[in-house]
Amino acid sequence: MKYDEYRQCDATALAALVRRREVTPSELLAIAWKRMEEVNPSLNAVCWQDREIGEAAAAEVNIEGPFAGVPFLLKDGGAAAKGLRLTFGSRSAMSYYPQSDGELTQRYRRAGLVIFGRTTAPEYGINVTCEGPLYDGPVRNPWDLSRSAGGSSSGAAAAVAAGILPMAHGSDGGGSLRIPASCCGLFTLKVTRARMPHGPGSSESWSGMATSHVITRSVRDCAGALDATHGPDVGAPYVAPAPAERFIDAVSRPPRQLRVGVMMMSPTGARVAPDCEAAVASAAQLCASLGHVVVDAPRFELDFERMAATMRTLVCANTANEVQGMAALLGLPTDPSHFEIATWSAYEIGQTLSASDYLTALHTMHRIGRQIAKVVGQFDVLLTPTIAEAPTVLGRFVMDRDYVTHRTNTFAYAPFTPLANVSGQPAMSVPLYWNDVGLPIGVQFIASYGDEATLLALAAQLEGARPWKDRRPRNENPEH
Repeated sequence: MKYDEYRQCDATALAALVRRREVTPSELLAIAWKRMEEVNPSLNAVCWQDREIGEAAAAEVNIEGPFAGVPFLLKDGGAAAKGLRLTFGSRSAMSYYPQSDGELTQRYRRAGLVIFGRTTAPEYGINVTCEGPLYDGPVRNPWDLSRSAGGSSSGAAAAVAAGILPMAHGSDGGGSLRIPASCCGLFTLKVTRARMPHGPGSSESWSGMATSHVITRSVRDCAGALDATHGPDVGAPYVAPAPAERFIDAVSRPPRQLRVGVMMMSPTGARVAPDCEAAVASAAQLCASLGHVVVDAPRFELDFERMAATMRTLVCANTANEVQGMAALLGLPTDPSHFEIATWSAYEIGQTLSASDYLTALHTMHRIGRQIAKVVGQFDVLLTPTIAEAPTVLGRFVMDRDYVTHRTNTFAYAPFTPLANVSGQPAMSVPLYWNDVGLPIGVQFIASYGDEATLLALAAQLEGARPWKDRRPRNENPEH
């Protein structure tokens, strides 16, 4: 198989070729590895790669899996894989090599995916870009190397956009799948709270705000990956509503006529950049042309600063717990010289919080989540910008200041995505618009709790009406 044929295929198509014995998992791994070697020096998308682990996985592929033999990368921020370094983007965890697979990784393997490394991510996932010192440079956006690929699933988006592989694992606690998908012209879905397994090491992530899934080029890959991985693991403390059908079935037929609410104004009260307004207006027009009812949505009547402060409290509490847990696991002290300034600040804030502080923040988050759900519930889907401007230039959000200041700045850049993390509702970023200088501008759709099927059906319809799979960064040469 030549690279350009590989690049044209999504994960579903590659797996079909493997099942027909037209290509082997090892051959696909070799193509992905070669592409990684070509583009990674300029992108910094892949941080910990291991050819031996990849070849071993290729040799043991479940040939009947929906993604049999497809190369795959895990984010350097979760999804434990036996023998594969996991640092959470931190110099403090350089010596951590999990001794077993987590439940989600086991499900990826059963689906036939060939795991061969990890993608670059900011320290403990608390940034909208990845520019920390651990990886000797930032993750660069394939569409413009001077700009960020987003975060915190930074390397995952850059790797998929650059054609290393058709989909990659990521996670999302405040937009960490949707922000990089928007920045890199890709599709993603942040799933309903408790849709995905977190075990056996934890019961939830970031107090229920964070969840894992994939960044993809095609909608069907996203749906198929969700079918292969969703559902509670043993002992899960709470679970998402069971889907009425397979998610892949939802993308096989047009959605019913939907009531689409359009919200252009940021929940902070500020206007978004003209590019983002244009992207939402274009998406709304497309939805109307497909027969959906498109109406203006009311502004969120919520105290955004209170929501932001509540999220900061919960993230700081969780960061302190994670840092302490890793230090205990590795038998190392917590040394501020091993952390970025914002991360250490979050850790120190977390150390000062009482149990009462934590529970107050948790209950506040749930109350605000109900307010958000009430607004979303007036519609079948709510359409917003994914982020408030085009992909930012590198250097703007480096973690060189205290966490509160840093996070306040990043909230202004990405004020829409945290809404679905607070409410626990599913939300997707769809690549329907590119601005005048060729940068992708994603739009977000939020649905009611448990209703990923409506989002996926709509996404497939939008993909058919305005395909994006053949759009590639202009500096990419597909022939080699």
